[in-house]
Amino acid sequence: MNWYSIILASITPLVIASIFYHPKVFGKSSSFYPNAQEDKLRILGLWSLSVIFSVLLSFFLLEFNNGGINQEGDFDNFAHGAWHGAFVTVTIIIPITVTNALLNRANWKTTLINILFWLITLIVMGGILDALNHWENLVLPE
Repeated sequence: MNWYSIILASITPLVIASIFYHPKVFGKSSSFYPNAQEDKLRILGLWSLSVIFSVLLSFFLLEFNNGGINQEGDFDNFAHGAWHGAFVTVTIIIPITVTNALLNRANWKTTLINILFWLITLIVMGGILDALNHWENLVLPE
């Protein structure tokens, strides 16, 4: 197992979220940036939990991509991992997110923004994990 891939994949949701949920991207409907009144310690706690969950998600995606850590094959590359990330989004993330939105009567614009965030994030995470754990399969130009 390549620990650098776990670290890189684990920070991916935080990096993408800091860009994706910026008020200038989708406006205030998707912004999670703290306002002046929010406690900085609370925000630190939220980001800390996000890191922990991202690490867990990275381990899941690594196992899901590979069917086992030592599995090798022709499809062990960024595109294969990205496909797995998209598959997880469609089969797990979307049903859970939409069910929560329906039960909570959430705003559909926000729900769709969150689904798009997870689609992009899991595609990148899956690609990173599959490519960096099978770097010997990468074809480099000569």
